[in-house]
Amino acid sequence: MKNYKKQTILYIENTSLFIIGLTLLLLPLLFFSINTDAFILPKQILLSASVSILAILFGVRTIIEGKIKFRTTPFDIPVLLLAIFALISSLLSLNRLDALTAYMPFLFTTLLFFLITNTVKRENSLLIIISSLVLGACLSALLSVLSYFKIYILPFQYTQATYFNTFGSLLDQAIYYALIIPITVYFIISLVKKLKSGKKIVMNTGDTPISIGFSVSFVILLAGLAITGYQLLTSQKPLILPLETGFQTAFAAISQENGRIMWGFLFGSGFGTYLADFTRFKSPAYNLNPELWSFTFFRSSTFILELLATTGITGLFAFIFLIFRILKERNFFYPLIIAVILAFLLPFSFTILCLFYALLGIFAVTRAHNNPEKFAEIEFFFVALRRGLLAAKPEGESISLNTNEKKYSKLLPILFFLMITSLVIIPLYFTIRLFLSDLYYKKSLEAYAQNNGLATYNLQLAAVNMYPYRDLYYRGLSQTNIALANALALQEKDSEGNTKNQQNIIQLIQQSINSGRNATMISPITSFNWSNLSSIYRSLIGFGENADKFAILTNQQAIALDPNNPQQYIDLGGIYYQLKMYDDAIRQFQIAINLKNDYANAYYNLGHALEAKGGNDNEALSMYQVTRSLVADNKDSTKKIDDEILALTKKINQETTGQNPANNTQTNTVNEPLQINKPETQLPEREPQISIPGPTISPLPSPAQEQDSTTPTPTQVTTPAP
Repeated sequence: MKNYKKQTILYIENTSLFIIGLTLLLLPLLFFSINTDAFILPKQILLSASVSILAILFGVRTIIEGKIKFRTTPFDIPVLLLAIFALISSLLSLNRLDALTAYMPFLFTTLLFFLITNTVKRENSLLIIISSLVLGACLSALLSVLSYFKIYILPFQYTQATYFNTFGSLLDQAIYYALIIPITVYFIISLVKKLKSGKKIVMNTGDTPISIGFSVSFVILLAGLAITGYQLLTSQKPLILPLETGFQTAFAAISQENGRIMWGFLFGSGFGTYLADFTRFKSPAYNLNPELWSFTFFRSSTFILELLATTGITGLFAFIFLIFRILKERNFFYPLIIAVILAFLLPFSFTILCLFYALLGIFAVTRAHNNPEKFAEIEFFFVALRRGLLAAKPEGESISLNTNEKKYSKLLPILFFLMITSLVIIPLYFTIRLFLSDLYYKKSLEAYAQNNGLATYNLQLAAVNMYPYRDLYYRGLSQTNIALANALALQEKDSEGNTKNQQNIIQLIQQSINSGRNATMISPITSFNWSNLSSIYRSLIGFGENADKFAILTNQQAIALDPNNPQQYIDLGGIYYQLKMYDDAIRQFQIAINLKNDYANAYYNLGHALEAKGGNDNEALSMYQVTRSLVADNKDSTKKIDDEILALTKKINQETTGQNPANNTQTNTVNEPLQINKPETQLPEREPQISIPGPTISPLPSPAQEQDSTTPTPTQVTTPAP
């Protein structure tokens, strides 16, 4: 029986080792084209599934052994603290569902560290893990090098580009290689020492082929890093948030949270929710950057600043504590030291964070071999309540237990198994549903590209039903519903129509509004969602009761969540323009100009608002002329604005000479004011207007602003620039 137990435990250990090695091998390589995110989401699924299996196997092993044993490391407490603080920040976040969705992969990353330290215990096991890690990076680098020289070995069309990589980001690829290369250097140094000592290199000994293999990997990785670095410095420069904006948004996020200053200071805005911090707290000076001002960033300038913004002082403290524990070890592990330095200089994606924890686990195992006293295994027991309920002792030491304590201690492995299974199965369940929902959503985008409205609707509905916690799905579904309603309404307008069609139109409109409102409830401080809802109400102006008021109200909420984005004010000005409220429109366009004084679209819209108001033709002409100077490099825009300047100049001259412009045969057919501000989807007006639900109660606005603003969504219609 004892031999059977030993064999079973050995089998579990070997299986666990194989899974860890396979995971680290596939981590840099795995990508799918069947998802909207072809690179990160597949890696998250890989890690989630692998860690869940490993955790369950570890729980089974404790039951077979009849005891719970953990290897302790100096890194355990800071790693646990960071995971706990990140969870608290997610639960306290205003965008709670977004934060929890982002937290699930981070939880599995944290568990990976503990599973590595408690699974990899022998030297040859450590070598297998390191070899898998290096081999995965090496294969990725080889693919990158071949792609650069236009040698395409993958059959997929989208992979046949010189800049293709398996990370989805050249910056991530460069960081990954930079962290793996020092591992190969260690084995090269070992080989060089043998050569210098004059020892004969014998290929059939274990160390020599390994050292040569790592030497070859070093060359391939170095070539991959060199090519990646060259691309990053030339044709594929990365988009990184300026450091001053990263600092400003991070400190604003922990000090300007209206109504929750203390929680914001301690736990930030919520793990993985930097997008909301960026839109709410970026300064007007950000608009001065001619290349980046129109971009929305989901990651901060550096990992440290993003951690501060999203998890607050507590998250930053835990990470600094972890760094202190790493640096306190006398023998530095250079990949980990480089990772720590890069955390202060560059943003980290999920892939890089996962690699960081894997390296931390490898370092802990290495130190455990060299210093077993400091990295001892401890065993847990149930004891009497007066003694603390749980007791732990280093392996090999004895602890006195009475009869009841011994009996109940046997139940501890079973309780542990149930606990760890619940810990991984619940987030794994939601992660799998997220993955499947993303498949549906990707298919819906393909159906949309093929102009198949019904398939788009059904697939997006399936995505929402599969994972009803992602605002992106609701935004897409809301736009699909309103587009279908518009198509039916236009058909009804061109024909006699019927009651069934009218019912379908009303139902689609209700579904569109409800989907838009659901997005704002899931992520109430994401400006995209309020911009999207505003665009829906704007499409219903003249068709639904109070649609104009709702469009303005939701756009103002979007502005409150993105107050320094000039595009938001152009959107609001466009609504006022559509309603012929020209004074209000002019005011919004002027705010946009104040935020970005070289924004051609703002001057263009202001010119049209001034012209439409009447009596301001000279001012309008001045705005057109400014627009002309700002778009001088664009031939199409230049021709368009030149025609409008010419038409307005003729109109001014005719009024000056007393001629009636209405009698002039050369009418201005180039410029239709309503066309400029007309949304992409606009249902035809109807009487009587149908009753439509209003927006839900909005969250507290960002403290930094009393004005209105937001970031435009991909589906939102904006006033076109010339």
